[in-house]
Amino acid sequence: MTRLWRDALSTVSPGARPVAMPPTFYRDPSVLEAEIERLFLPGWICLCRADEIPETGDFLTREVLDEPLVVTRSKQGIRVLSNVCRHRGSRLVHGSGSVKRLLCPYHAWTYDLEGRLVRAPLLDDQPGFEKTSCALPSFPVTEWMGWVFVNLDGTAEPLAPLLTDLDPLVRNHHAEEMRTAHAETETWEVNWKGLAENFMEGYHLSQVHLKTLHPMTPTKLCRKGPHGPDFTTYKAHYDPGFRGRTEAHADMTEEERALSMMVWIYPGFVAAISPNSAVYMSLTPEGPECVQTRWGVIARETTFEGGEADARAAFATAFNAEDKARLIDMQKGLRSRFATGGPLAPADYEGTIWDFYQYLKHRLLSQAASG
Repeated sequence: MTRLWRDALSTVSPGARPVAMPPTFYRDPSVLEAEIERLFLPGWICLCRADEIPETGDFLTREVLDEPLVVTRSKQGIRVLSNVCRHRGSRLVHGSGSVKRLLCPYHAWTYDLEGRLVRAPLLDDQPGFEKTSCALPSFPVTEWMGWVFVNLDGTAEPLAPLLTDLDPLVRNHHAEEMRTAHAETETWEVNWKGLAENFMEGYHLSQVHLKTLHPMTPTKLCRKGPHGPDFTTYKAHYDPGFRGRTEAHADMTEEERALSMMVWIYPGFVAAISPNSAVYMSLTPEGPECVQTRWGVIARETTFEGGEADARAAFATAFNAEDKARLIDMQKGLRSRFATGGPLAPADYEGTIWDFYQYLKHRLLSQAASG
């Protein structure tokens, strides 16, 4: 690992002056290598919403960190399997759909929705051939508020206990009752940390999103929320004149009805959970300056009447485009030999970034030393 960013990260502490990491932290391949090994592989990665595969036989595919995956719903529930045939490595299925079994298009090896091999043409009766030894690898899977998470190396602690202190902040929103209005996967030519940090700071809202987010959640009304070892939050309060999201779950308090709760579950899941909808992103790096984002919009069932849910998706598309343009420009700026990391804004506006740096220090430096 490059000494420059190691030295910068080592200075991060609760009492230190918050300063942005140096540009190399967002460009160095050695940083990415450490992040994949110590953050993503042993962590929880969001793949989709459970309602995207509602019926037995439904599936969708994702490719995360060069690992082809298929999310299936069997009679026993949601499974995450390797999407690679155990014969000679062909990918089994593409996109999404509904099937009774997973059929390899190359040599017709066939697996059930639990990943068990049920047919291998011309091999079934061969001496020594054991179907049980050719099952698809499966991965630990869990759900949180309707989002489906996977752990790729099988070592992650259960997710629910890690979020015990987060749950009270979002429980009353009942996001698990919301339905997908839009979901897509994009690739942005930016570092994954830059996109996550941007989603989770309110400092840029009034400048970058003057006609979209500023009238709803201006920078001046952002307030830092609680954080823990595995998450951070801030509250994006609505402008008093904004009247666009008044519908809410009956359990929600008056304060909860008047803001969007911004949530970051480390390493790469971010969400803006509002009274009647939510926008989320699941981020996984594809290179030091390239990130895959699986993002979507979910909404309460009643918002699908009259096109309101579609309007939420169009709104998110608009402000995502604004962020994308700004972040690509910033990523190019970080290549300058004169670029540096400056002081962060007060905690209400960029405190989540400082929380994130403390998480990274523990995961990238402390664990490296102990290992």
